[in-house]
Amino acid sequence: MYRALVHTFKRGFSFAISLYQIWGYRREVKSLHNRFKFGEFTLRFHSWLVYLFLYLPIAILIIFSFNKSRINAVWTGFTLDWYKELFTDVSMLSALKNSLIVAFASTFISTAIGTLTAFAMNRFNFFGKRLFDLVLYMPIIIPDIVMGISLLTFYVLIRFTLGLYSIIIAHVAFNISFVAVVVRARLHGYDKTLDEAAMDLGANPFQTFVKVTFPLISPGVVGGALIAFTLSLDDYLITSFVAGTGSTTLPIKVYSMMKFGVTPEINALSTIILFFTMTLVLIAQKLVR
Repeated sequence: MYRALVHTFKRGFSFAISLYQIWGYRREVKSLHNRFKFGEFTLRFHSWLVYLFLYLPIAILIIFSFNKSRINAVWTGFTLDWYKELFTDVSMLSALKNSLIVAFASTFISTAIGTLTAFAMNRFNFFGKRLFDLVLYMPIIIPDIVMGISLLTFYVLIRFTLGLYSIIIAHVAFNISFVAVVVRARLHGYDKTLDEAAMDLGANPFQTFVKVTFPLISPGVVGGALIAFTLSLDDYLITSFVAGTGSTTLPIKVYSMMKFGVTPEINALSTIILFFTMTLVLIAQKLVR
């Protein structure tokens, strides 16, 4: 009888401990679940804050490009007059034309050279490769003001006339590095056996590059080209050093206008450039697909 009572007591005690452990586990799981939900809410909240911080100023810029008042602080009504004034401003249109010429020319040249550079750095070993790799990253690392002064000094030494050509060469000089870095990152994940298979089927190296390699790395090439175009269209500091008379680009023109305050005309110009750039991105995405 005594042993039966002891055995029953032990079983009951063990059962109570098991219930307590299960209850504790449930509390711990519930606590972890609540923490996870709070963490998820916090992450979403901070993500929305970041998006607001990044895109709210752009939305305000677009809205105030249709404002009647010259002052951006107060909304007084809807108008398209600033867009009409923008397209009748000869100096602004001339600066826009210069910027587009420089951007497209420098993007085309730097994309071609940068892609070939990335391909050579990824596929071949040669003397001085590490030194060349270091030099390739220099335009990304050094400050723009240093690069602007060095390019201006170089042009003066060789007596090169400052103008659109000097700006294009300067933009190519720093854009090559950005294109090469992006394309090289794409090449790191490239399967070289695809090239070998193409050559086994009778393709020469040029045909292999055009029909196999380039289509597969084209997203990296297009990405590098878009970065180069944006940097070229947006550059002010280096351009201000190497631009001559009659070769005013859009950033230089806008900065000179900013001395008298931000007008809705600048907002209208920024809105047009924004939608133009977004259109280029959409076209590039469709071409890559």
